Amino acid sequence: MSKKSEQAALLAFLTGAAVAAGAALLFTPKTGREVRERLGEAKEDALDKLKLCVKNAKYRAKRTNGDPLNYDGGDCWI
Repeated sequence: MSKKSEQAALLAFLTGAAVAAGAALLFTPKTGREVRERLGEAKEDALDKLKLCVKNAKYRAKRTNGDPLNYDGGDCWI
């Protein structure tokens, strides 16, 4: 898969996720306060996972001894 097609796929995924999140917010039967609380919790969870992924990526990058082609891939999913 080329770099441009990977970027396009990622952009399409993120756009779809944003549209789905917006639709979910519009059609939810919960109150605004409940929705904001759940969004805050989801944001904190996502940030924690992202921080862990960055930490793992930095550790793995150090193990490659400067050779970017020696990286063994990522296993971080948010």
